[in-house]
Amino acid sequence: MSRSLRRGSIAAIAALAIASLSSCAASNTPDTLQIKPDNAAATLGTNLRLNNIVIVTGVGTSGDYTGPANVVVNISNTATTPAELQSITVGNASATLADAAGAPQSSIVIPAGSSVAIGGQGNPSASLSAAAVHIGGFANTTFAFKDGQKVDAQAGVSPDSDKGLYKGFGPTPAAVPAKTGSPAATAPATPAAGATTPATGATAPATPATGATTPATPGAPVAGSTAPAAH
Repeated sequence: MSRSLRRGSIAAIAALAIASLSSCAASNTPDTLQIKPDNAAATLGTNLRLNNIVIVTGVGTSGDYTGPANVVVNISNTATTPAELQSITVGNASATLADAAGAPQSSIVIPAGSSVAIGGQGNPSASLSAAAVHIGGFANTTFAFKDGQKVDAQAGVSPDSDKGLYKGFGPTPAAVPAKTGSPAATAPATPAAGATTPATGATAPATPATGATTPATPGAPVAGSTAPAAH
């Protein structure tokens, strides 16, 4: 092969290599590769993983918020022994753990080789009575387990919304008590047992005591007397 042909071949190979590298560089920086998970996740050891950690506030809440909220998380356990979640803390607020029926419990067990969803209908729950969070931001959240291990995560904060992913995951609104003095709240007075209620506007006639003599009506003959003979 002549030197000119050899030089041409080397130049062509170099050009192809540069083009190839350029295309690889372009394919490694598209927007799709910059996408990060919307919700926080954390791992503890080699067997526990906490996914989709979210603090869900009530319907219509926004901005800086202090009030009831629920913790939503999915915990998977790949170990051969169960794991036992004992507490969840959001900032300075501790969550109350409950089973799927709403009964309070001291811990939530994640069976070996399984996972447990916390939050949502039919699942165990972790509720906060007064969480101080910023909706749309993140909140420091700590999960503590029975074996003494803890893991921290920056949980996203989202409101319960008809248009959001967490519809129905927020705290249940408290029942509003009936207003005092309303017709439905005022019960009619009930007479005491054995008492006789007089008719409205009527005067009950006096009844003479037993053994008393009823005075005669003026002009009426007394029983047993003889009427005077007419003259």
